[in-house]
Formats: sequence, structure tokens, C-alpha cells
Amino acid sequence: MSKQYLTAHTVDEAHPAEIFSLAPTPTSLFSASGASSLRVHSTTETTFPLQQTIPNAHKLGCHHVCTARGGQGAVAASVGFGGEIKVWTKNEEDGAWSLDCELPPSKQKQQQQANGGGGGGGGDVWAIALSSDEGYLACTTSDGRIHVWDIAALEMIQTYETGARGAGSFAMAVDLSQDGRLTASGHESGGVYVFNNDAGRMVYSLSGLANPVRAVAFSPGCKRLAAAGNAGVIAIYDMEHGEHVGNLTAPSSRPAWITSLDWNDTGEYLLSGSLDGKVKVWDVARGVCVATHSETDTALWSVRWLPKTERALGPGMGKSEKFCAAGASRSITFYREATGS
Repeated sequence: MSKQYLTAHTVDEAHPAEIFSLAPTPTSLFSASGASSLRVHSTTETTFPLQQTIPNAHKLGCHHVCTARGGQGAVAASVGFGGEIKVWTKNEEDGAWSLDCELPPSKQKQQQQANGGGGGGGGDVWAIALSSDEGYLACTTSDGRIHVWDIAALEMIQTYETGARGAGSFAMAVDLSQDGRLTASGHESGGVYVFNNDAGRMVYSLSGLANPVRAVAFSPGCKRLAAAGNAGVIAIYDMEHGEHVGNLTAPSSRPAWITSLDWNDTGEYLLSGSLDGKVKVWDVARGVCVATHSETDTALWSVRWLPKTERALGPGMGKSEKFCAAGASRSITFYREATGS
């Protein structure tokens, strides 16, 4: 049984460069690109108008922006190609976003050395993820480390190693579980690691993918972890025992690299975006693809479900599922469930 989604709207030329990352809040959507500015679009109107442009957010462009799944939508974080991490907060009165703090590479390296990390400090920061309470930020590095920051204290509170003395494989993806217990990372080597934040140690080293992993995502209930990348296969893992319980894959002689994953609010469906421009919706329980859209034949770098809210798209339309996709076309396309009410 398939599900039908309709193209709700496309924001053409949303950025002057390729869009690398999307991050939703209950009422808006952040987008980041190879250009220096971040942009915020309203998701409470049917045309998804531009709400705010944050100029010169990252001088060399931005490759990752994140918000908190299940959060209040008051905090966002971004990483630029210069390696700098910036944290943004929303003004309650006018809804405008502004810079709250910055965690420069030099500060990370100094903090790591102070914590006994040794060597010349950490590698360049790549992927990031915010905790659901918007108080903690996980980030990966090019030498395989995963750092966890207490944002309010501007303090690195945990460093996870995936290789001897920082000799781990490039950490390309990271996610935090909504209950805050677990951190997952995906690596260029194909490795997928899960860490227990309470114990401060690795609990699972997961098998199943031999190619670079570009996306990892916990289900809302933290019962499953999805991981995907250059293999073109989505591996599903059980988080109670760390078992590889299945793969999601479409029949193809040469499956495209999967660049982005996102679970819907109920954990029933998984969204994927790939290098061939296709965005797919997967029924995880049945292990099948129930919808495929290909608005573009250029790479998709980010796909995201929009949080369900009665405000979204006007009264009466908040219960329908919606998602968005963006990439090399520099446009953002929004989709809505055909049967939603």
C-alpha cells in the first residue's frame, strides 16, 4: 500500500548556492548553503515565505544547521566551512533569531587538551545535533571524535573516541536520542557507534555497512536507529540489544548514495534523500518504500519532516504530514500528505 504526497510549494532560488542542510522548528525552517547567510522560512503560511536572513553567519558558507527534535524551537546551531560552531536563539517578543554564542575550533582544541585529550587537539568539526531540551550539542570531528557540549556553560562535558588517540575515521553524521540517553555517530569507514551519555562510554559498535555513513537517526521512541550512506541501503538497528534487524532498499542495480534521513513524529515512517535527487518515504514496519518523489535530478543534501502543528499551513491542516527537501538545485520543495486533514 502506497501513500500519496503532493508538492505543496517550491521556493525557487532559496539560496545563491547549493543548500546543504535544513532544520525545522514548530513554526519555521532554517536552511544553510555554501553562501555566508542563513535563512529562515515561515512554515505557518502556504507559500513558506522568507522570514529572516541572517547575513554573514558563516564567512565560508555553512554545511550543517540543526534544531532540537521535539524541542521548543528557541535554539539552533550551525557549523561553517571554517569549522566554527555558532548557537542561535530566538527572541520571544519579535521572533527574530540572533547569535547567542560561538564555539571556535581553537576553543574546542584548548578544552580537549584541558580534559586530557592529548595531542594537538581535535580535528575539524563536521556534523552536529541538539538535544531535545536544547541544552546540549553533540558534534563530530574529522579524526573520529564526538564531543558533547553544555551550551549554557560553554563547556565540553564529554568526548567519545572511536580510534586510538584521535586516529578514528572521519565522523560524518551524529544524532542524539530524544530521551537524551544515547549518542550515535556514522563514519567514513562505514562504522556506526552508539554511546551511553549517562555512563560516558560506547555501548554498541554496529555492523552492516561497509561504505561511508552519511546519516544516522534515532526513532522518536529511541527503539531503533537508522543509518545510511554510500551503500545506498538504510540499515535499521534495535537499540535494546544493538542488533542489526533489517535493511530498507529499493530494487536497483546501482543504488544512489543516501545523504539524509529523518523519522516522522510517530516513528512509523522514515524519510530519505539521495544523490540522484529522489526523496523516499519508507514504511519501517513493512520494510517497503511507500512514496517516491523526484522534483530534481540533482543531488539532495537534506530532507526533513515538518513538526505537526495546528498552525502549520493554516487552520485544519496541521494534522497532515509534511516534509521538505533541498540540495544542489538551490530550491526548497515542500510536500504534504494527500489525504491529511
